[in-house]
Amino acid sequence: MQLIGAMILGFCIDLVVGDPHGWIHPVQIIGWFIAKLKEGLQRLIYGCSWEESREREMPRKETAELLAGYVLTFVIVVGTFLVVTGILALAGWIHPWLRFLVETFFIYQILATKSLKTESMKVYDRLKVGDLSGARKEISYLVGRDTQELDESEVAKADVETIAENTADGVIAPLFYIALGGAALGFAYKAVNTLDSMVAYKNEELLHIGHASAKLDDICNFIPARLAAGMMILATALLRLDVKGAVRIFRRDRFAHLSPNSAQTEAVAAGALQIQLGGTHNYFGKPVVKPTIGDDIRPVEYEDIRRTNRLLYVSAFLTLLVCCGITYLLVHFLGHPLMLG
Repeated sequence: MQLIGAMILGFCIDLVVGDPHGWIHPVQIIGWFIAKLKEGLQRLIYGCSWEESREREMPRKETAELLAGYVLTFVIVVGTFLVVTGILALAGWIHPWLRFLVETFFIYQILATKSLKTESMKVYDRLKVGDLSGARKEISYLVGRDTQELDESEVAKADVETIAENTADGVIAPLFYIALGGAALGFAYKAVNTLDSMVAYKNEELLHIGHASAKLDDICNFIPARLAAGMMILATALLRLDVKGAVRIFRRDRFAHLSPNSAQTEAVAAGALQIQLGGTHNYFGKPVVKPTIGDDIRPVEYEDIRRTNRLLYVSAFLTLLVCCGITYLLVHFLGHPLMLG
Protein backbone atom coordinates (compact mmCIF):
# COMPACT_ATOMS: atom_id res chain seq x y z
CA MET A 1 0.00 0.00 0.00
CA GLN A 2 2.94 2.33 -0.62
CA LEU A 3 0.98 4.29 -3.20
CA ILE A 4 -1.73 5.19 -0.69
CA GLY A 5 0.92 6.45 1.72
CA ALA A 6 2.61 8.41 -1.06
CA MET A 7 -0.74 9.92 -2.10
CA ILE A 8 -1.57 11.08 1.42
CA LEU A 9 1.92 12.41 2.13
CA GLY A 10 2.25 14.12 -1.26
CA PHE A 11 -1.20 15.69 -0.81
CA CYS A 12 -0.22 17.03 2.63
CA ILE A 13 3.11 18.39 1.39
CA ASP A 14 1.29 20.26 -1.36
CA LEU A 15 -1.08 21.82 1.19
CA VAL A 16 1.86 22.98 3.34
CA VAL A 17 4.50 23.90 0.76
CA GLY A 18 2.65 24.63 -2.47
CA ASP A 19 4.82 25.66 -5.43
CA PRO A 20 7.81 27.69 -4.11
CA HIS A 21 8.85 30.51 -6.44
CA GLY A 22 12.13 29.90 -8.23
CA TRP A 23 11.78 26.12 -8.46
CA ILE A 24 11.83 24.51 -11.88
CA HIS A 25 8.56 22.62 -11.99
CA PRO A 26 8.31 19.38 -14.02
CA VAL A 27 5.35 20.87 -15.89
CA GLN A 28 7.66 23.65 -17.10
CA ILE A 29 9.96 20.97 -18.52
CA ILE A 30 7.00 19.29 -20.24
CA GLY A 31 5.97 22.68 -21.61
CA TRP A 32 9.48 23.28 -22.99
CA PHE A 33 9.39 19.96 -24.86
CA ILE A 34 5.90 20.73 -26.19
CA ALA A 35 7.04 24.09 -27.58
CA LYS A 36 10.20 22.69 -29.16
CA LEU A 37 8.48 19.65 -30.68
CA LYS A 38 5.63 21.77 -32.04
CA GLU A 39 8.08 24.16 -33.69
CA GLY A 40 10.07 21.23 -35.08
CA LEU A 41 6.98 19.61 -36.57
CA GLN A 42 5.89 22.89 -38.15
CA ARG A 43 9.34 23.27 -39.74
CA LEU A 44 9.10 19.69 -41.00
CA ILE A 45 5.75 20.48 -42.65
CA TYR A 46 6.63 23.84 -44.21
CA GLY A 47 10.42 23.85 -44.28
CA CYS A 48 10.38 27.00 -42.15
CA SER A 49 8.75 28.40 -39.05
CA TRP A 50 4.98 28.92 -38.88
CA GLU A 51 5.42 32.70 -38.96
CA GLU A 52 7.62 32.51 -42.05
CA SER A 53 5.11 30.24 -43.81
CA ARG A 54 2.40 32.87 -43.28
CA GLU A 55 4.66 35.69 -44.46
CA ARG A 56 5.40 33.75 -47.64
CA GLU A 57 1.68 32.96 -48.03
CA MET A 58 2.42 29.25 -48.43
CA PRO A 59 -0.57 26.92 -49.01
CA ARG A 60 -2.03 25.53 -45.79
CA LYS A 61 -1.32 21.83 -45.21
CA GLU A 62 -4.22 20.99 -42.92
CA THR A 63 -3.89 17.20 -43.07
CA ALA A 64 -0.18 17.35 -42.31
CA GLU A 65 -0.87 19.66 -39.36
CA LEU A 66 -3.54 17.31 -38.01
CA LEU A 67 -1.12 14.38 -38.26
CA ALA A 68 1.62 16.42 -36.62
CA GLY A 69 -0.78 17.19 -33.78
CA TYR A 70 -1.35 13.49 -33.16
CA VAL A 71 2.41 12.87 -33.22
CA LEU A 72 2.95 15.74 -30.79
CA THR A 73 0.29 14.45 -28.41
CA PHE A 74 1.50 10.84 -28.53
CA VAL A 75 5.19 11.66 -28.04
CA ILE A 76 4.60 14.06 -25.14
CA VAL A 77 2.06 11.94 -23.23
CA VAL A 78 3.69 8.54 -23.74
CA GLY A 79 7.16 10.01 -23.32
CA THR A 80 6.19 11.60 -20.00
CA PHE A 81 4.69 8.33 -18.77
CA LEU A 82 7.79 6.32 -19.75
CA VAL A 83 10.27 8.79 -18.27
CA VAL A 84 8.50 8.90 -14.90
CA THR A 85 8.06 5.11 -14.94
CA GLY A 86 11.78 4.71 -15.61
CA ILE A 87 12.76 7.06 -12.78
CA LEU A 88 10.49 5.22 -10.34
CA ALA A 89 11.79 1.83 -11.50
CA LEU A 90 15.40 2.95 -11.03
CA ALA A 91 14.59 4.32 -7.58
CA GLY A 92 12.87 1.04 -6.66
CA TRP A 93 15.87 -0.94 -7.90
CA ILE A 94 18.12 1.07 -5.57
CA HIS A 95 15.76 0.75 -2.58
CA PRO A 96 11.96 0.47 -2.13
CA TRP A 97 11.96 3.40 0.28
CA LEU A 98 13.72 5.57 -2.29
CA ARG A 99 10.92 4.81 -4.76
CA PHE A 100 8.39 5.75 -2.09
CA LEU A 101 10.12 9.08 -1.47
CA VAL A 102 10.47 9.85 -5.18
CA GLU A 103 6.83 8.96 -5.87
CA THR A 104 5.73 11.10 -2.93
CA PHE A 105 7.70 14.03 -4.32
CA PHE A 106 6.25 13.51 -7.79
CA ILE A 107 2.69 13.39 -6.43
CA TYR A 108 3.33 16.60 -4.52
CA GLN A 109 4.53 18.21 -7.76
CA ILE A 110 1.47 17.00 -9.69
CA LEU A 111 -1.11 18.52 -7.31
CA ALA A 112 -1.96 22.22 -7.24
CA THR A 113 -4.35 22.73 -4.33
CA LYS A 114 -2.38 25.33 -2.40
CA SER A 115 -1.04 27.15 -5.45
CA LEU A 116 -4.57 27.52 -6.82
CA LYS A 117 -5.72 29.02 -3.56
CA THR A 118 -2.62 31.23 -3.23
CA GLU A 119 -2.90 32.70 -6.72
CA SER A 120 -6.65 33.24 -6.53
CA MET A 121 -6.39 34.92 -3.12
CA LYS A 122 -4.04 37.53 -4.59
CA VAL A 123 -7.08 38.81 -6.48
CA TYR A 124 -9.14 38.70 -3.27
CA ASP A 125 -6.52 40.69 -1.37
CA ARG A 126 -6.49 43.44 -4.04
CA LEU A 127 -10.29 43.65 -4.17
CA LYS A 128 -10.60 43.73 -0.39
CA VAL A 129 -8.53 46.93 -0.16
CA GLY A 130 -10.30 48.51 -3.14
CA ASP A 131 -7.38 48.14 -5.55
CA LEU A 132 -9.34 47.32 -8.70
CA SER A 133 -6.38 48.02 -10.98
CA GLY A 134 -4.21 45.60 -9.00
CA ALA A 135 -6.99 42.99 -9.01
CA ARG A 136 -7.30 43.28 -12.79
CA LYS A 137 -3.56 42.71 -13.11
CA GLU A 138 -3.63 39.66 -10.84
CA ILE A 139 -6.60 38.06 -12.60
CA SER A 140 -4.93 38.64 -15.98
CA TYR A 141 -2.34 36.02 -14.94
CA LEU A 142 -5.09 33.44 -14.42
CA VAL A 143 -7.53 33.94 -17.33
CA GLY A 144 -7.29 34.41 -21.07
CA ARG A 145 -10.00 37.09 -21.38
CA ASP A 146 -9.34 40.83 -21.56
CA THR A 147 -9.30 42.20 -18.01
CA GLN A 148 -8.56 45.92 -18.34
CA GLU A 149 -12.26 46.92 -18.43
CA LEU A 150 -13.66 44.45 -15.88
CA ASP A 151 -15.46 45.88 -12.86
CA GLU A 152 -15.07 44.53 -9.33
CA SER A 153 -17.85 41.95 -9.66
CA GLU A 154 -16.56 40.74 -13.04
CA VAL A 155 -13.03 40.32 -11.65
CA ALA A 156 -14.38 38.32 -8.71
CA LYS A 157 -16.49 36.22 -11.09
CA ALA A 158 -13.47 35.43 -13.26
CA ASP A 159 -11.56 34.32 -10.16
CA VAL A 160 -14.43 32.12 -8.93
CA GLU A 161 -14.65 30.50 -12.38
CA THR A 162 -10.91 29.83 -12.34
CA ILE A 163 -11.03 28.15 -8.94
CA ALA A 164 -14.10 26.07 -9.79
CA GLU A 165 -12.76 24.88 -13.15
CA ASN A 166 -9.25 24.16 -11.85
CA THR A 167 -10.60 22.24 -8.87
CA ALA A 168 -11.33 19.56 -11.46
CA ASP A 169 -8.24 19.57 -13.67
CA GLY A 170 -5.70 20.83 -11.12
CA VAL A 171 -6.63 18.65 -8.14
CA ILE A 172 -9.42 16.09 -8.64
CA ALA A 173 -8.34 14.70 -12.03
CA PRO A 174 -4.66 14.30 -11.04
CA LEU A 175 -5.69 12.48 -7.84
CA PHE A 176 -7.96 10.21 -9.87
CA TYR A 177 -5.19 9.20 -12.27
CA ILE A 178 -2.64 8.84 -9.47
CA ALA A 179 -5.08 6.45 -7.76
CA LEU A 180 -5.26 4.37 -10.94
CA GLY A 181 -1.61 4.30 -11.89
CA GLY A 182 0.61 6.19 -9.49
CA ALA A 183 2.77 9.20 -10.28
CA ALA A 184 3.52 7.96 -13.82
CA LEU A 185 -0.13 8.08 -14.87
CA GLY A 186 -0.62 11.28 -12.89
CA PHE A 187 2.15 12.98 -14.84
CA ALA A 188 0.81 11.59 -18.11
CA TYR A 189 -2.45 13.38 -17.28
CA LYS A 190 -0.53 16.59 -16.50
CA ALA A 191 1.11 16.26 -19.92
CA VAL A 192 -2.36 16.08 -21.51
CA ASN A 193 -3.47 19.09 -19.49
CA THR A 194 -0.35 21.07 -20.43
CA LEU A 195 -0.81 20.25 -24.11
CA ASP A 196 -4.38 21.51 -23.89
CA SER A 197 -3.30 24.77 -22.26
CA MET A 198 -0.53 25.38 -24.82
CA VAL A 199 -1.77 24.19 -28.21
CA ALA A 200 -5.52 23.52 -28.00
CA TYR A 201 -6.63 26.98 -29.09
CA LYS A 202 -8.85 27.64 -32.11
CA ASN A 203 -6.64 30.34 -33.57
CA GLU A 204 -5.08 30.31 -37.02
CA GLU A 205 -1.84 28.63 -35.99
CA LEU A 206 -3.16 25.97 -33.61
CA LEU A 207 -6.56 25.09 -35.08
CA HIS A 208 -5.31 21.84 -36.67
CA ILE A 209 -2.12 20.95 -34.82
CA GLY A 210 -3.94 21.33 -31.49
CA HIS A 211 -6.96 19.22 -32.47
CA ALA A 212 -5.65 15.95 -31.02
CA SER A 213 -4.61 17.57 -27.74
CA ALA A 214 -8.04 19.18 -27.28
CA LYS A 215 -9.89 15.93 -27.95
CA LEU A 216 -7.66 13.88 -25.66
CA ASP A 217 -8.09 16.45 -22.88
CA ASP A 218 -11.88 16.19 -23.24
CA ILE A 219 -11.68 12.40 -23.03
CA CYS A 220 -9.31 12.31 -20.06
CA ASN A 221 -11.39 14.82 -18.10
CA PHE A 222 -14.77 13.22 -18.77
CA ILE A 223 -14.90 11.04 -15.63
CA PRO A 224 -12.81 13.30 -13.33
CA ALA A 225 -14.94 16.38 -14.09
CA ARG A 226 -18.07 14.54 -13.01
CA LEU A 227 -16.31 13.10 -9.97
CA ALA A 228 -15.24 16.64 -9.09
CA ALA A 229 -18.81 17.88 -9.40
CA GLY A 230 -20.01 15.14 -7.07
CA MET A 231 -17.31 15.91 -4.52
CA MET A 232 -18.13 19.62 -4.71
CA ILE A 233 -21.82 18.93 -4.08
CA LEU A 234 -20.83 16.96 -0.95
CA ALA A 235 -18.54 19.82 0.06
CA THR A 236 -21.45 22.24 -0.43
CA ALA A 237 -23.51 20.21 2.04
CA LEU A 238 -20.68 20.02 4.58
CA LEU A 239 -20.09 23.77 4.35
CA ARG A 240 -23.85 24.43 4.72
CA LEU A 241 -24.12 26.29 1.46
CA ASP A 242 -27.10 25.97 -0.91
CA VAL A 243 -26.89 22.26 -1.72
CA LYS A 244 -30.32 22.19 -3.36
CA GLY A 245 -29.28 25.06 -5.59
CA ALA A 246 -25.98 23.33 -6.37
CA VAL A 247 -27.76 20.17 -7.49
CA ARG A 248 -30.40 22.09 -9.46
CA ILE A 249 -27.92 24.28 -11.35
CA PHE A 250 -25.60 21.32 -11.93
CA ARG A 251 -28.40 19.34 -13.55
CA ARG A 252 -29.51 22.31 -15.64
CA ASP A 253 -26.23 24.03 -16.64
CA ARG A 254 -23.50 21.38 -16.47
CA PHE A 255 -23.12 21.50 -20.27
CA ALA A 256 -23.41 25.29 -20.59
CA HIS A 257 -19.84 25.70 -21.80
CA LEU A 258 -17.83 25.34 -25.00
CA SER A 259 -16.08 22.42 -23.28
CA PRO A 260 -18.09 19.31 -22.29
CA ASN A 261 -16.31 19.22 -18.92
CA SER A 262 -15.58 22.77 -17.72
CA ALA A 263 -19.12 23.67 -16.65
CA GLN A 264 -19.49 20.62 -14.38
CA THR A 265 -17.84 22.21 -11.33
CA GLU A 266 -18.69 25.79 -12.34
CA ALA A 267 -22.37 24.86 -12.29
CA VAL A 268 -22.07 23.41 -8.78
CA ALA A 269 -20.22 26.49 -7.52
CA ALA A 270 -22.74 28.85 -9.11
CA GLY A 271 -25.66 27.02 -7.51
CA ALA A 272 -23.98 26.68 -4.14
CA LEU A 273 -23.18 30.41 -3.98
CA GLN A 274 -26.40 31.59 -5.67
CA ILE A 275 -24.51 33.52 -8.35
CA GLN A 276 -24.24 33.52 -12.14
CA LEU A 277 -21.01 32.61 -13.92
CA GLY A 278 -20.05 32.38 -17.58
CA GLY A 279 -21.46 34.72 -20.21
CA THR A 280 -19.87 36.70 -23.03
CA HIS A 281 -16.33 38.05 -22.54
CA ASN A 282 -13.77 39.80 -24.72
CA TYR A 283 -10.69 37.92 -25.88
CA PHE A 284 -7.99 39.93 -27.68
CA GLY A 285 -10.49 42.72 -28.24
CA LYS A 286 -13.22 40.51 -29.69
CA PRO A 287 -16.35 39.31 -27.86
CA VAL A 288 -16.74 35.54 -27.46
CA VAL A 289 -20.31 34.51 -26.76
CA LYS A 290 -20.67 31.92 -24.00
CA PRO A 291 -23.79 30.70 -22.18
CA THR A 292 -24.39 31.75 -18.59
CA ILE A 293 -24.17 29.28 -15.71
CA GLY A 294 -26.44 29.71 -12.69
CA ASP A 295 -29.09 32.27 -11.78
CA ASP A 296 -28.35 35.97 -11.34
CA ILE A 297 -29.70 36.08 -7.78
CA ARG A 298 -27.05 38.51 -6.56
CA PRO A 299 -23.83 40.12 -7.86
CA VAL A 300 -20.61 38.16 -7.43
CA GLU A 301 -18.57 39.66 -4.58
CA TYR A 302 -14.97 39.19 -3.53
CA GLU A 303 -15.98 37.07 -0.52
CA ASP A 304 -17.18 34.47 -3.04
CA ILE A 305 -13.50 33.85 -3.81
CA ARG A 306 -12.95 32.68 -0.22
CA ARG A 307 -16.12 30.59 -0.33
CA THR A 308 -15.05 28.88 -3.55
CA ASN A 309 -11.63 28.12 -2.08
CA ARG A 310 -13.36 26.43 0.85
CA LEU A 311 -15.24 24.31 -1.68
CA LEU A 312 -11.89 23.53 -3.31
CA TYR A 313 -10.26 22.34 -0.09
CA VAL A 314 -13.16 20.26 1.18
CA SER A 315 -13.63 18.71 -2.28
CA ALA A 316 -9.92 17.88 -2.40
CA PHE A 317 -10.00 16.13 0.99
CA LEU A 318 -13.09 14.14 0.03
CA THR A 319 -11.49 13.11 -3.26
CA LEU A 320 -8.33 12.00 -1.49
CA LEU A 321 -10.43 9.63 0.63
CA VAL A 322 -12.24 8.30 -2.44
CA CYS A 323 -9.00 7.84 -4.37
CA CYS A 324 -7.34 6.00 -1.50
CA GLY A 325 -10.34 3.67 -1.57
CA ILE A 326 -9.98 3.20 -5.33
CA THR A 327 -6.32 2.29 -4.99
CA TYR A 328 -7.02 -0.11 -2.13
CA LEU A 329 -9.71 -1.91 -4.14
CA LEU A 330 -7.51 -2.13 -7.24
CA VAL A 331 -4.61 -3.61 -5.27
CA HIS A 332 -6.86 -5.92 -3.24
CA PHE A 333 -8.81 -7.35 -6.19
CA LEU A 334 -6.41 -6.97 -9.11
CA GLY A 335 -3.11 -7.31 -7.29
CA HIS A 336 -0.95 -5.03 -9.43
CA PRO A 337 -2.87 -2.56 -11.64
CA LEU A 338 -0.76 -0.45 -13.99
CA MET A 339 2.34 0.76 -12.13
CA LEU A 340 1.37 0.66 -8.47
CA GLY A 341 4.67 -0.87 -7.48
